[in-house]
Amino acid sequence: MNKLFFILAFVVSLVVVKAQSWERNLSSEKWSFQQEGKSEILPAKVPGTVHTDLLNNKKIDDPFYSDNETKLQWIENENWIYNTQFDISDKEISQENIRLEFLGLDTYAQVFLNGKKILDANNFYRTWTVDAKPYLKKGKNDLKIIFLSAVKKGKEEMAKLPYKLPENERVFVRKPQYQFGWDWGPRFVTAGIWKPIYLKFWNNATIVSVKHQQKIEKEKADIVFNIVVDADKAGKYDVKINQYKKDFVLKKGLNTLQFPVQINNPQLWWTKELGNPFLYDFKINLTKNLVEVDSKELKIGLKTIELVQERDKFGKSFYFKLNGKPLYIKGANTIPLNSFLPEVKKENYEKLIDEATFANMNMLRVWGGGIYEDDAFYNICDEKGILVWQDFPFACAMYPGDKNFLDNVKQEVVENVTRLQNHASLGIWCGNNENDEGWHNWGWQKQLGYTKQDSSKIWKDYVKLFRELIPQTLDATTVQKQIYWQSSPANGWGRKQAYTEGDVHYWGVWWGMEPFEKYQEKVGRFVAEYGFQSMPQKETFLSFTNNLRFDDPGVINHQKHKIGYETIRKYMERDYPVPERFDDFIYVSQLLQARGMKIAIDAHRSAKPYNMGSLYWQLNDVWPVTSWSSVDYFNRRKAAHYTIKKSFEPVVFTFKNEKNSLTINLVNDLQQDLSGNCIIYIKDFSGKILKKWELKTLVKANEVKNVFEINNKEFGLLNKAECFLQTEFNYGSLITSKFYFVSPKDLQLFQPNFTFNKIDDKTLEITTDKLAKDVYFNNKFGNLSDNYFDISPGEKKIITAEQKIKITDWKSLYDVLSVENIK
Repeated sequence: MNKLFFILAFVVSLVVVKAQSWERNLSSEKWSFQQEGKSEILPAKVPGTVHTDLLNNKKIDDPFYSDNETKLQWIENENWIYNTQFDISDKEISQENIRLEFLGLDTYAQVFLNGKKILDANNFYRTWTVDAKPYLKKGKNDLKIIFLSAVKKGKEEMAKLPYKLPENERVFVRKPQYQFGWDWGPRFVTAGIWKPIYLKFWNNATIVSVKHQQKIEKEKADIVFNIVVDADKAGKYDVKINQYKKDFVLKKGLNTLQFPVQINNPQLWWTKELGNPFLYDFKINLTKNLVEVDSKELKIGLKTIELVQERDKFGKSFYFKLNGKPLYIKGANTIPLNSFLPEVKKENYEKLIDEATFANMNMLRVWGGGIYEDDAFYNICDEKGILVWQDFPFACAMYPGDKNFLDNVKQEVVENVTRLQNHASLGIWCGNNENDEGWHNWGWQKQLGYTKQDSSKIWKDYVKLFRELIPQTLDATTVQKQIYWQSSPANGWGRKQAYTEGDVHYWGVWWGMEPFEKYQEKVGRFVAEYGFQSMPQKETFLSFTNNLRFDDPGVINHQKHKIGYETIRKYMERDYPVPERFDDFIYVSQLLQARGMKIAIDAHRSAKPYNMGSLYWQLNDVWPVTSWSSVDYFNRRKAAHYTIKKSFEPVVFTFKNEKNSLTINLVNDLQQDLSGNCIIYIKDFSGKILKKWELKTLVKANEVKNVFEINNKEFGLLNKAECFLQTEFNYGSLITSKFYFVSPKDLQLFQPNFTFNKIDDKTLEITTDKLAKDVYFNNKFGNLSDNYFDISPGEKKIITAEQKIKITDWKSLYDVLSVENIK
């Protein structure tokens, strides 16, 4: 009987454990909103934005449709009031500590609890915590938040300076810079409760944060957990991390605890081509008198990462070492997933990162005009073996340097670095996107009429923020040394030094109107941006217009580059037929983008180890739009995405066509030597072999090898417009590639006749009697495993679908080469 009583008492104590610290999500309460000065009160969704709340209440039309964006700019100039009521129980009000945690307020917010002002918020990126116990009461409580116009607040700050900073009011406002409009995105300056609001109840103590430091040796890894605990009651507490336990005596207030843990024979975290992204699970329990008062869980990947910059005969290297091994970086820049950020869910991040893994990427750069992403993004990158280049959210401008602004940024950095630093995927922090380049190369001083004193002050403010405050705060906040890069790029693409050291954003192609072949000359040590626009699929256009014409208001508004369509057309004229039909123009624009990306990536990878990184612009979109993305807003893959997947394979052929010869390289990013048979064919479009070379080839680990060079004399009387080159390398796995000697518009193609064999509901086998170039299948049920591909006689092409194969139509380059289709 005594034993039973003891067990029951112990179970009761465990139930109390759960009550020691818990949260209540106020987002699930009934919320309303109204425009300040207006009497109409409408239901609101939290988290949300004022734009989406107005849309849900049918007060505005779809912001993404046609040119509706231009009709909705009034919203950013108004103040908006959000309100809810919630009940507090006897149990809740009796707790020793009650805190209100606002995980994200957008942006200038005055918060009132039961009529008393408890908070003035001024930063989109920060978490705001208030001791709510003095303001709460048993029964009904009222929470009101007034959001002031961020545009007006920015203009007020702008008026305080004797000079004008580039980009006007946005630089004074700590909120996502892209919301003020970009050359791929609309202007929707949002307001609202963009992340959840929690009431947190706790007694005795609570875990504020957990950081960790790693020291990895061959046979063991030592982890030291740095645990910050806020104790309401001093005394003895126990901390347990998995099977390890340690006692601590805490003082009232904040305590920093050191807890070492050793792992024998550790498994390291790798990107996928180097190994397994292994993660260790840790649960941290804080107990007092055998009762759990708080707990935290985290996953940790054991890794070392270095940015190697060493002087060499060319300049200075720029590459990453992961666990001591040089890593060639293949990836993309990401922008936020939506103009209205609360619409982004975990499944959207999963789809985004699935597209990165599909395309053989090992790094994503979170661009500086956006946000610190949600934890879900970094969690998935941890699991998938994707490194993250994280920009601090400053972009393409110069920023103020007054004390209030700097203090605000400092706390923003502390909070977000604390939140993100435990992620295995986190590789590098970067101060900003293109601010340094803009100051030195974009002519701001002349355009804005700065005096010598103005320029000196603005540059000193830049140094203070990006060379002092941010890196110093980063170092002070972390327990493991982080990599910090002041600004991307290191030098502007018009300067020679941009290609011999640091990272470069090469925009000679597109902005400079240079031909794609210029990519082969302009190869930097690490290319962090390059790209070319294409149009999204027809179905994406139909989401915002019913009139597929270039003079349609929706088509015009969903191209944010002033001469975007004109630029696409000019490049198209160089290499492709220019179709008259809108559908075909979409198709050829995507082929054009894919061609440019392949030439660029081939040039980068062929230059290894001089070049050790290729991050193209850009992976995704914030809305349906013609842009540089390889996957559109609806997750529809463009032709470039399939080409990039092939170009980023760990073992790949690259080609360089010069005046007198064609150079063929084999690139091996794997950590083992590869030996096999290499065959090079020249074939006509009927599949007939015109020439053939066969050789034994050894490509060493992490090496580029020049395997063959074809002199122009080898072609003799062959018509280069009627043949192509095909390469094969069999090292146990078969690598194949095709190369064409002339521009696509000059190919003398024949009409292909396809044979289709449906293997199952998701799988289709395709053969052809003639070379079929850039074969596109429109699948009703989503993306295919391959698309926009070439297939020649004798080959069997197998394509699979995500859900079901139902091909509604198809086309190849031959179809748009026919005379009646060309403008």
